Amino acid sequence: MTPLFQRYLGIDYSGAQTPSSSLPGLRVYSATRSESPTEIEPPPSARKYWTRRGLAEWLAVALQEGPPTIVGIDHAFSFPLRYFEMHQLPLDWGAFLDDFHLHWPTDDDGMYVDFIRDGLYGKGSARSGNARWRRLTEERCRAKSVFHFDVQGSVAKSTHAGLPWLRFLRQKLGHQLHFWPFEGWMPPPGRSVIVEVYPALWSRSFPAERRNSHQHDAYSVARWMRENDAVGSLSFHLHSELGATDRATAITEGWIFGVS
Repeated sequence: MTPLFQRYLGIDYSGAQTPSSSLPGLRVYSATRSESPTEIEPPPSARKYWTRRGLAEWLAVALQEGPPTIVGIDHAFSFPLRYFEMHQLPLDWGAFLDDFHLHWPTDDDGMYVDFIRDGLYGKGSARSGNARWRRLTEERCRAKSVFHFDVQGSVAKSTHAGLPWLRFLRQKLGHQLHFWPFEGWMPPPGRSVIVEVYPALWSRSFPAERRNSHQHDAYSVARWMRENDAVGSLSFHLHSELGATDRATAITEGWIFGVS
């Protein structure tokens, strides 16, 4: 079977500091059909590491220029159904991103997620959630809630920091980019795809060698996607074996790639 993609990007995300802060926890690894994952450094500048803004802008260009790429990003792409019900929001992912950005503008210059959490900026209190709420996909793989802040292994801060940049990429690239599964379970041939990943599912399968934990998470995502595409099983994970009810939930809540 011919692989679906020509490039595989694994991203270990970080919600620390501001959108323009140099973040050692923000790492990118790239692989191709013929080349194993290697780390992608940010463009030369005074900053040593990637910034969230710099990464989003780089992705917008890289994905527009091709080749067909699958990108795995380590933060949640949406919230539990309870959140939509509580705030009386339509079950529409694009509308969710717009509404979230209105209340949590974490992509603003100089903005810390905690500034909005503490009520110093934005309207976060009008769009809050409960740490006991979990998405169906989080329950399946025992991941933490997107509202569970300030604990080891939390993805809450990175999620709240990262969502506006998904919106940015969607606005920049439109139909050139497919957000899975919100825009369909099987992307059109030749189109780049962005998926939510949970590196802990795969990172223990590969030796860490000299990589730190952030580097190894990004490496593991890129390597797992590359190896699965090479044997034809990536299409199985894209299509998913979920039943009709779970699929309907996942179209709103999102789904962690590779979770059955």
